[in-house]
Amino acid sequence: ESLPALPPLLLPLGVRCSVPGLKRAVLKWVPVLSWLPQYSIRENAVGDIVSGLSVGIMHLPQGMAYALLASLTPVFGLYTSLFPVMIYFIFGTSRHISIGTFAVVSIMVGSVTEKFGPDSNFVVGGNGTNGTAVVDIDARDAYRVQISCALTAVVGVLQILFGLVRFGFVVTYLSEPLVRGYTTAVAVQVLLSQLKYVVGVHTTRFTGPLSQVYTLIDLCSLLPKTNIATLVISIVALFVLILVKELNTYYRKKLPMSIPIELIVLIVATIISYFAKFRTHYGVDVVGAIPSGLKAPRVPDGNLFILVFPDAFAIVIVAYAISISISKTMALKHGYKVDSNQELVALGLSNVFGAFFQCYVVTASLSRSLVQESAGGKTQVAGVVSSIIVLITILKIGSLFAELPKAILATIVFVNLKGMFKQFNDIPLLWKSNKMDLMIWSVTWVATILLNLDIGLAVAVVFSMLTVIFRIQLPRYSILGHVPGTELYVDMDAYEEVRRVTIFRSSATICYTNAEMYLEALQEKVCVCVRKLIEQNPSVKKKGKKHQTVLVSPTEVGPVYGGFDGQVNSAYQMDPEVSDACPADDDNSARENGGVKTEERHRTHSVILDLSTTSFVDTVTAKTLNNQLKRAGIFSESILLNNLFVTVHDAVLHTLERQAQKNVSQVGTPLLKGPSSVFLIHS
Repeated sequence: ESLPALPPLLLPLGVRCSVPGLKRAVLKWVPVLSWLPQYSIRENAVGDIVSGLSVGIMHLPQGMAYALLASLTPVFGLYTSLFPVMIYFIFGTSRHISIGTFAVVSIMVGSVTEKFGPDSNFVVGGNGTNGTAVVDIDARDAYRVQISCALTAVVGVLQILFGLVRFGFVVTYLSEPLVRGYTTAVAVQVLLSQLKYVVGVHTTRFTGPLSQVYTLIDLCSLLPKTNIATLVISIVALFVLILVKELNTYYRKKLPMSIPIELIVLIVATIISYFAKFRTHYGVDVVGAIPSGLKAPRVPDGNLFILVFPDAFAIVIVAYAISISISKTMALKHGYKVDSNQELVALGLSNVFGAFFQCYVVTASLSRSLVQESAGGKTQVAGVVSSIIVLITILKIGSLFAELPKAILATIVFVNLKGMFKQFNDIPLLWKSNKMDLMIWSVTWVATILLNLDIGLAVAVVFSMLTVIFRIQLPRYSILGHVPGTELYVDMDAYEEVRRVTIFRSSATICYTNAEMYLEALQEKVCVCVRKLIEQNPSVKKKGKKHQTVLVSPTEVGPVYGGFDGQVNSAYQMDPEVSDACPADDDNSARENGGVKTEERHRTHSVILDLSTTSFVDTVTAKTLNNQLKRAGIFSESILLNNLFVTVHDAVLHTLERQAQKNVSQVGTPLLKGPSSVFLIHS
């Protein structure tokens, strides 16, 4: 601080660089430098250590289980739970999320590794027609690791690029019904992919559209070959996991930390399997040899980048959507903010770095994040502690799980899908609240199940965007009326007892796709409104003059509210289909009604255009409205400022005040006399 300030450096394109600016940039891109120097050991250390131990214990079974979803051996799930977590600690902005393996992303990675590394490509020693074919498991697994590393690198690079160009807003195009429908469909696919481990059969791996249907059919055909020992192991483990997890939930306020039942089941099952010799005596499929120690970093195979590039986009979007939604939820709860674009960069760097150490794509895990937050974690130091637990396991303990039945890992996956399966409750809720969102949810679910993950997501996004277009193209137009004694303006079709100031409103924004529809609806609605006024006031005659309509204001006569009497605006020629809806005037329409003349009983009826739903107006809309309103004689030159109001109520009050000041005593006053006949409101 004692050094003299350096003059700013002038860079091309007007970019200015200074020491304070450089410092802010470094702190922005490397957030750990901003909070770690102020880290309070007294306030945060205990909570972060306890939280880190809890999350680290969860990383072990989940990492090994989710690796099977990615069609990789369990050790690669442990790698994925180690290296990316350290990178996120440096570059991430969320204090509470747990980065690592996650079921949804794991199954998406698995669909790619199986598509480009199927068993049929590694058949040796015979052929498949006579049942003598043998798959070279080692060669297949090695190639799938190369594919996953290349995919992870491509996903990471895309995430970094999107973060640098501030593309974090793209997740807003994934509505909540779409995301929940998609993750529910993925949960079903995860369930189907793990059922073979539960019943102990070897199914054929299918890819592409309808692959889940073929998988289910194949699985049902193999049920008679179920390994009873494997099925019993699965049922017992599933019962224990569900029971203890429910107890953890019920007594979460009384327990200092949740019972690590997943790790306990993992250890107990391994010990029993080892001494009972499940693999040799009962044919139970086990994890197999797990190498100890870390492998040297290796550059991903660049030749595979183009191959996996199309599949990377869907994983980029889904992984980021899951992570940022959990991050923002945690941040809102604890009163801080996360940087959406920096989160993209942090995830991208975690994936790129992890790709060199044979990790696959990472994102935040909801279950681990909840544990990290509820166990007292305050910062990402908890992530570092969890990484130390995983590192110790990889170096010293991992090889001891060689006899672990794969059925145990499958049951762990099942139990952790509980939250996603609960999303089926969205169906009755959306049916009651918003049927359009229910359609988005349903189409997303069906498309993902039938067309696979990548195509299903594309179909879901397109359908979701089409619903927005349809809502714009098919808006609901209504004439609003004032509820006496309130400041409420409601649809006159639904509420009859309202004042008759004509307030026209569209439920959608006005743009080039529906500008003409807006004008047509304005004509029709105002004509219908005029017809209702005449029907309610039989003293007013209708003239047989057709093909004329009122664009904005039916009349300008009388006290404040009342029937219709006056001339129509001939600037608009009416559509023959709606010509009968709009009445014309009669020069002799002034009649006595109960001894009181019509011109003494009725006053001005003006039209207010409510534009509060219009979020933007493009040039086509502006020109269309401007030209048509000028033709109607509403504006002499331009919209006057005194015709613009923030709220509908302000416009109504202004209308009543102006009409009260007028002394209109003639019948047949011209319908539109200038800019005072229409009032535009935009809030």
